[in-house]
Amino acid sequence: MNGSAAVATTIFGLAMVATILIGVWSARGRSKGLAEWSVSSRGLGVLFIWLLMAGETYTSFSFLGTAGWSYSFGAPILYLVAYLTVGFAVAYVVGPALWTYASRHGLISIADIAEFRFRSRPVGILVAVVATVFIVPYIQVQIQGMGVVVNAMTYGSVDLKVAAVISFVVAEVFILVSGLRGSAWVSALKDMLVIVAVVFLAVYIPMHYLGGVGDFMQRMVTEKPEWLTFPGHESGGRNAMWFLSTVVLNAVTITIFPTTVAGYLSAKSPNALRRNALLLPWYQLLLFVPMVVGATALFVMPTLGNPDLALFSLVTDSLPSPVVALIGVAGALSAIVPMSVFMLSIGTLWGRTVLGGGNGADPRARRRAPGKAGDANDMRAKRLSQLVCVVAGLIALAGSLFYPNTLVELSVLSYEGLAQLVPVVLLALFWRRLTARAAVAGMLTGLAVMTALWATDNDPYHGVNGGIIALAANLLVLLAVVWLAPGPGPAKASATGPAVPDESATQAGAR
Repeated sequence: MNGSAAVATTIFGLAMVATILIGVWSARGRSKGLAEWSVSSRGLGVLFIWLLMAGETYTSFSFLGTAGWSYSFGAPILYLVAYLTVGFAVAYVVGPALWTYASRHGLISIADIAEFRFRSRPVGILVAVVATVFIVPYIQVQIQGMGVVVNAMTYGSVDLKVAAVISFVVAEVFILVSGLRGSAWVSALKDMLVIVAVVFLAVYIPMHYLGGVGDFMQRMVTEKPEWLTFPGHESGGRNAMWFLSTVVLNAVTITIFPTTVAGYLSAKSPNALRRNALLLPWYQLLLFVPMVVGATALFVMPTLGNPDLALFSLVTDSLPSPVVALIGVAGALSAIVPMSVFMLSIGTLWGRTVLGGGNGADPRARRRAPGKAGDANDMRAKRLSQLVCVVAGLIALAGSLFYPNTLVELSVLSYEGLAQLVPVVLLALFWRRLTARAAVAGMLTGLAVMTALWATDNDPYHGVNGGIIALAANLLVLLAVVWLAPGPGPAKASATGPAVPDESATQAGAR
């Protein structure tokens, strides 16, 4: 191991130890129940909500995939900034509505919400299973992304598979001990490093290689104009129609992403979420930096074998090893933070809804189990959630080590698959007459259409994102079932018992 590699590896090792200590330290003096572990007892303020949800949006893909897409395709990568910004605008309304509904009824996940809304545990289980299928690939993507980052930042000294195992261990240790609060605290370190790193790179890389941002833009316009307009450079048909349909689909879907909802439900109040929705779009400006760096690599390394290494190839080529290591740590933490929240979300979905007996079908049951019995049930659900958290991580780790392309292929469909949960999780709160039969029929139809388009290589279909076509089919079937087989009228709120689940989210938010 040469001197540069030794320095970078040492800094990386110290950063991982610090990450574990910060995550574990954040759990001091906190309650040990499931609500604290999964949603921080709904006690996070604006700053920590911002750190947590910003940490989920700036992932290892931001360092690798964003620069890689910019290098390979150009303009189509702008969808990333567009859908996140539009999604936070939608979250300004959706977040407080979900928080109020879940807080009132003691719910902690999208499966919990669906189960309670329809008073049907099978619906909750189905939502949990579908969400898991499309979240596990994201965990693997983050594990493999960290492997690439660490291998690059240590000049090849740390093997890809070793880095994958390290990322799994680090994320599991602090998420098992401190839960969502630990992720929020680690996000503080991660975001500090990310902001410093990308601001530095925004100035340094274009100046070092091309004389500045002005010269970079001039060369892009004169030498690479096809990268600046849709459909980009050999992007596989990602034209303006694809861009618009993808932005709409992803912007709606991100509002019910299990990890996003975990962020919603950890807030102190709906107002904290509204302030957060106003602040988060500004964070997305940082995504333009890896786009610029990736495009700069077009002129510096025009024959780069792996486009995803565009950013780190320039970083390792032009900067001293301590700086490379700090930028690499920012990239590694950008994998660890979302990875930990993904695993926690799956654990919560299964530990309570699937394995823990649920609680939404008969909410009064929770009120009949006070004291030690209620505490024992809560701790059992938490232990099951933590166990599933480990299992989900191990599945993703095994995939990254032995089948690196299998689950990653599913990640392409993740947003499209999770989009089919929008009616059953979100629309159901606003539309009181939506029945479980209709919601499930629509969801299964959407999943079938999405899978068929992907399997027949018709996604996008004539330039339209296959997920939004599937969601349209989902809604059409849902409406048809409601019209042909209407359920009983919406229930009334009881004067003595808890509010019934059919009460609309808009009413809940107004109180």
